[in-house]
This record gives sequence, structure tokens and C-alpha cells, in this order.
Amino acid sequence: MNATFREDLLQLNDLLQQTASYAGDFLSRINELPVSRQLPAFAPAALPEKGMGAAAALELFDNRFGDYLTANAGPRYFGFVTGGVTPAALAGDWLAGTVDMNPGDRADVSFQVETETLGLLRQLFSLPDNFLGCFVSGATMSNFTGLAAARQWLGLQQGVNVAELGAGAIKDVKILAATPHSSISKALSMLGLGRNALVLLPTLPGREAVDINALKAWISEHPGQPFIFSASAGTVNTVDFDDIAALAELKKEHTFWLHVDAAFGGFAAVSPRYRHLLHGWEQADSITIDAHKWLNVPYDSAMIFTRHPQLQLAVFQNAGAAYLGDPAANFNFINYAPENSRRLRSLPAWFSLKAYGAEGYRDLVEQNIHLAQQLGEAISRSSRFKLLAPVRMCVVCFTLETEERNRASHVALFLQKLVKRGVVNMTPTTYKGTPGVRAALVNWRTTEQDIDKVIAELETVAAEISDLSAIIENN
Repeated sequence: MNATFREDLLQLNDLLQQTASYAGDFLSRINELPVSRQLPAFAPAALPEKGMGAAAALELFDNRFGDYLTANAGPRYFGFVTGGVTPAALAGDWLAGTVDMNPGDRADVSFQVETETLGLLRQLFSLPDNFLGCFVSGATMSNFTGLAAARQWLGLQQGVNVAELGAGAIKDVKILAATPHSSISKALSMLGLGRNALVLLPTLPGREAVDINALKAWISEHPGQPFIFSASAGTVNTVDFDDIAALAELKKEHTFWLHVDAAFGGFAAVSPRYRHLLHGWEQADSITIDAHKWLNVPYDSAMIFTRHPQLQLAVFQNAGAAYLGDPAANFNFINYAPENSRRLRSLPAWFSLKAYGAEGYRDLVEQNIHLAQQLGEAISRSSRFKLLAPVRMCVVCFTLETEERNRASHVALFLQKLVKRGVVNMTPTTYKGTPGVRAALVNWRTTEQDIDKVIAELETVAAEISDLSAIIENN
């Protein structure tokens, strides 16, 4: 054994304590850490011939990068839909790295952990037991997996085995949606179906939800043609929901695959006040739900639930790999999702679900929604901003109250200054053609005090932009 390996092994307990102390110090400051920092130009790094050991590497990491760590998992990161990391999920994640198991084989306890966790999640979301669940890396791979099974189904409608013959064997592929997430078109590209196979249907007036009558009209114009419909259960900009119950009813009369992208909107199921938005989703063929969003477990983690495991097996099986066993005879998760090498992503989720239960997640979801509504109300009262859409759940979509001709540049400057100051992070968007700002709240740490800070920060930055604009116009 190399001497540095041996030395680290002898000092392992001390190293773990040092790492825990470093992590604990970071987390103790996360509420006040900036959510963004200006980075310097880092000098190129050289690979050492002789290693320095883990303790020295930790010290070097702190010296080189420590001052630039940001609170992406903190209470005022409203940028991407990013949950924090619950204490229980962190414990589970550390253990997942420690035991370093690749879950899949029934003979391994990691298989029991994974299947048990997926059962807990089905209970949390009130999904029937006939849905097979698999952990994947995120919503992109979850959408990819669901649409891969849908592609196999679509081929069978034409008498074609796409898994054997390839995507080119199926003709006139149509994937319908109203306001799909960008990962849907990305998945279509990766699946060989092509982004041009996506047909965008009209939305309801003032909404991002599909106009069901427009869908019915498309079906009438294409009688008997099988297709895939990708439903939104929580759009990125406004958390709008397609009418899943109506889509489920249409499935009784017409031949199509219903995929529900519920990356974070699926958590409406945990709340009695919002679960009606998902009524009928038990009739879906595949469902995407993220774990590293509202479940508040670390990146990267998501689930795909489907009612068609045989179609998944046809696509993802490791055919002819004798060392992996017979896919038809022995269930193994690696034959139902893209990855063969899989981290034990279920363990952080298991810890958090057991630690906080259904009540904990119900409280988390409803508290985040309450805080988002509080932020929305403050924005609607302000003379400097205006809401672009109602606050339906956990996302606030708004813009600056400024002249239309200057809005794009003012919004860009506003966000540049806002992010640079580091108190809160939000992202740019465009809603119905209007440049705007999007704030997503799914973090278990966020409190009313954070909302007060954010409101004050928004007003301060907007005032600076207004003053700067006045100076420019006067000159």
C-alpha cells in the first residue's frame, strides 16, 4: 500500500472529525453567507507527483476555495428550484458515501434500502403500488427515462421494437405539450426523436396550462394516431398545472401515453390544500419527481415512476451481460433506468422521510407556499414591481414597473446588481413575452425573517436602478 494511503488510513477517525467540523462550521454560517460571490482568476492547478494526504488536502481546499463557498443550499437561494439539505438527509448522504454501495441486486441490503424508500415515497405522494419507482440523477434523466419507455410504447403501436431497431424505425412521432420544461426537448434530442417532434399546443388565457379543447381539436385532426403527451405538474415560471384529471379522461377514449413532469409540483400531493391539482395522475403512464428539490436531499437525486416496467426493461436491460445476471429472471434496478453505476441515492431520502415523516413535509410545503405568497403580496403592493402571474404555489414571477422599451435592460441590470450583492439569488425569465424575474422557494430553512430581508433588498436594488436610469436619461 502506498505510504500516503496508509497514513490516511491510520488517521481516518481524525480526518472524519476534521471534515465534520469544517462542514459544521459552514452550516452554522449558511443563513448569513452570501448566495453568490465574485470569483477571482484562479491560477492553473498542477497534479503533484507525491500526494500531501487528506488532512493537508482539506486545508488546501479551504485556502484555495473556502472564501468563495456560497449558500446555494441556504434560505435565500431562490434561483434554480433548489432545496436545502435537511440534517437527516445529510447524515444519510454521508453514510451513502461511506458504504459506497451500488444498489441493484436483491442479495444486497442496498436493494432493500432502495425498494423501501420508493415505497415510502409512493405513500408520501399517494401513488398506487403498481407504479415501479427508480432513482435517477435528476429531472432530466427522469424525463428521459419516462419518454424512453414512451418511445418503446409508441413503436409497439406501429409494430416496431425500437429498442432493437432504433428510433428511425418509427414514423410520424409526435410529442404534445403546452409549456414543457427544457429537459423535455433535451430528452427528445437524446432519444433520437428530435426536438422538432415536440408540438406546442395553445394554453388557457393568462395561463401556462394546456387548453384541453386545443388538444381535442388536434386529436380530431389526427384520428387514430398514437402520440405522447407531456403534462406539466408545476411549470417553471408560475407552477401552473395542466388539467391532469381531464387528460386522464381523454386516455379512456384515445390512444396516447401520458407523461407527467412533476419535478417539484408533485409535492402538491402531500398537502390537503393542493393535492387536487394532481387528481388523476394515478392514471399517468410515467411520472417525474425530483428529490433534490422539495424533498430537500443533496444533489443529485430524482425518481421516475411508471406503470410499464416491461417497456423499461425492453429499453434499459443489460442484454447478454452474463456477469450481471439474467434481466428476465432476476430483478435489478440497473435494467430499468439508464445507469449501471448508481450511487445509493435512496439513503438520504430514507433518512429524511423517516426523520420528518408526512407531517414534516406537509408543513415544509405549506410553509414555503405561505412565504412565497407573502413575497408576492409585498411585490404587488410595491410601486417598483408588478406580478406577472398569480402566486400559485412556491414560485413568484414578477418584473420591474418600468417603460416597456427599457424593461429588458432594466431587468438585466437589476438582476446583475441583485446577484452581485449576494443577499438573495433569483433568475431571469420571460413570461408571455415580458422579461421578468423568477424566485423559487423550496428550502426548509426559509423563514419570514428571510422574506423581510429579501423584500428590503429588492426595494434597495430597484431604487438604485431607478436612480441610475434617471441619471442616464438626464444626460
